[in-house]
Amino acid sequence: MQQIERAAPSRQSAWNTAGVRPNEQFAYYREAICQAFMKLTPEPMAEAGFAASVQSIRLGDAAINRVSFPAHVVRRSAADIAASDRSCFYLNLKLAGRCRIRQNDREISLSPGQVGIFDSDRQFALLHDRGPQLQVASFWVPAEALRERLPASFDVTAARVSDDPFIGHLIAETARTLSDGALRMTEDEGVRLFRALIELVAMSLSRRARARTAEAESLTHATMLALKRAIHRRLREPGLAVADIAEAVGISERYVHKLLARSGSGFTNYVIDRRLDGIARDLVDPAMADRAIGAIAFDWGFSDLSHFTRRFKQRFGCRPRDWRAR
Repeated sequence: MQQIERAAPSRQSAWNTAGVRPNEQFAYYREAICQAFMKLTPEPMAEAGFAASVQSIRLGDAAINRVSFPAHVVRRSAADIAASDRSCFYLNLKLAGRCRIRQNDREISLSPGQVGIFDSDRQFALLHDRGPQLQVASFWVPAEALRERLPASFDVTAARVSDDPFIGHLIAETARTLSDGALRMTEDEGVRLFRALIELVAMSLSRRARARTAEAESLTHATMLALKRAIHRRLREPGLAVADIAEAVGISERYVHKLLARSGSGFTNYVIDRRLDGIARDLVDPAMADRAIGAIAFDWGFSDLSHFTRRFKQRFGCRPRDWRAR
């Protein structure tokens, strides 16, 4: 495709549909954004005529793409991803209009001044649907430039990073400063400011990860407490099974085993140890002095006295009658 304008070729490329016949404008725009970004599949909302411009400014291995266009939809399909030889994240600063970003069953919206991030390696849809002429400054972020600043195996999902209560305003202001002034800076100055922007974004995403981890840990802790309460309430039931407790708590049997394993125990051992603790208390309770040891064991869910005696000695180092005699 012939570029109708090329200023400072080493740093900037620009396309504009103004000099293109109306029925060819959208095709021209489609090829322009594929060159500026990566393989994408835009879909027009009108039959003919598409007043759009694309300006791409290089920042080392990264780039800023400033795009102006009417309402339309841009998709990245599985075929588009397969046809791309590099991975990146798109960091979008909305300049005019509204855009909704759908990726992985998640949707975020961007209004002017807001900044969102999403992954080029996953299918997405950009719905530019509000405003007669929309504008965005989209930062093409090499995947490795962001991932090296994030925890290992961190999953970057579509997010509005300008919402960060601590540094969201810094992200938005840095993105706008770089978008507005990149050509007035040297490329080296632009690269340094871009790195500062990515550091801020990585800091925000890492904070979100820690918050999600803390939330997950809190939920896990609450579930563990509910699990233990359910077991304690039914300790005296003979034949108490994992399925009984899983149903009572509303979780899977597998998750019951997983939670107890985190505390260093299995279900059967946990139940037996708690029963033995109860029996040990009863054996030294003066109110239970006249009650037979076997009867106490049966009350706590044991059905085999020899098994009970063996497990009691393993846990407390003596036989039940010696424990009572103490």
